Amino acid sequence: MKKTSGKYRWKILGLLFMATVINYLDRSIIGFLGPTLKNHVFYWTDQDYANIQITFKIAYAIGLIVMGALVDKYGTKIGYIVAIVIWSIFGMSHSLVTVAMGWIGFAVARFGLGFGEAGNFPAAIKTVAEWFPKKERAYATGLFNAGSNVGAILAPLLIPFFVTNTGKNWQYAFLITAVFSAAWVFLWWRNYQKPELHPKVSAEELAYINSDSEIESSVQKASWLQIIKLKETWAFAFAKTTDAVWLFYLFWGGFFLNRTFGLELTGLALPIIVIYVLADVGSVAGGWFSSFLIKRGMVVYKARKLTLLLCTIFILPVIFAPQTKEPWIAVLLIAMAAAGHQAWSSNLFTLVPDIFPRKATASVVGIGGMVGYATAALSDFWLGKVLTESGSIGYVYAFIIAGSLYFVALLVLHLVLGKMKPLDENFKH
Repeated sequence: MKKTSGKYRWKILGLLFMATVINYLDRSIIGFLGPTLKNHVFYWTDQDYANIQITFKIAYAIGLIVMGALVDKYGTKIGYIVAIVIWSIFGMSHSLVTVAMGWIGFAVARFGLGFGEAGNFPAAIKTVAEWFPKKERAYATGLFNAGSNVGAILAPLLIPFFVTNTGKNWQYAFLITAVFSAAWVFLWWRNYQKPELHPKVSAEELAYINSDSEIESSVQKASWLQIIKLKETWAFAFAKTTDAVWLFYLFWGGFFLNRTFGLELTGLALPIIVIYVLADVGSVAGGWFSSFLIKRGMVVYKARKLTLLLCTIFILPVIFAPQTKEPWIAVLLIAMAAAGHQAWSSNLFTLVPDIFPRKATASVVGIGGMVGYATAALSDFWLGKVLTESGSIGYVYAFIIAGSLYFVALLVLHLVLGKMKPLDENFKH
């Protein structure tokens, strides 16, 4: 079979992008459709909706641990397929929920969705570590992570074609990704192998992939005991508490705009699209910027830290979103923060393959994600309680935390990781 000229890794990245689009389209449907379901179909309280989101995030946290270990043990080819099959089945199951089932029916469907969707990022980050040199990893991560925003954009673009402002035909919204998922599984099974085994990867490309990383000779799997003992694991995990902020935008952003400015389904579509288009720009730009600095000669840890610092500065103004009387000012502040978060996330994810051996990558991402989603579940419980008991003041507190948490996370990374020295196969510097 004829070999390519050294670009096959970008085709693999395209599959990661597609999977992430499907992942976020499935999960973000309820964030866009939620106000309509709450106000016109199921008549949930704020606490009911919080309970649905708490269930999703608990399942996601559990799933990150299970899926991260599964991907490290069986590899990304098998692990990714298992994950997407599970989340697709439970994604479609939302359409079977009846009004009589109330929020509990949705919570059951969201639990299965969250457990399956948890496999996406551990598998994708491990794939990037296998297929890209360090100098390209942040950029590659930013590119596939941009799929999360494309998925979130597709929800408000597609759903109004099927669903009215009163919620008629809402079930169709949860059935639209099944064909995409089936096509992706076929393409992944047909095209994915590790680069050293892939017939379409040239010797030159394989040498480039390994050019700034140690080749790992050991086939021994990473032990959980080894991983959880490391301060580097928990520094990354603490920084992942910022996932709670991203999930606040994703699942509560539409509710905030609906409650504060009275925007219904069709009125929410353009603001949500604007937020995630800018988030897409942030994801790509953040990954590109640190990779650019490294290629220009800056050492890896300085490039990552400088980019993370710029992200925190860009995010901070979101604390003023609840104070404005103009809906588009609030939308733009949230959009800036979402872009900053995605740039942050692209670089934060890249710290894992920068520091840890490949055999532990998915497990560490899973542990960090578990902490992030557990934080988000606790945040949902608190926000639902405050909104129910005290009204919109809950959003004021939430946005203050959303704007300032990144500075705390960056300080922890700086103090614990220092120069971010890589660990060898035995988890030693």
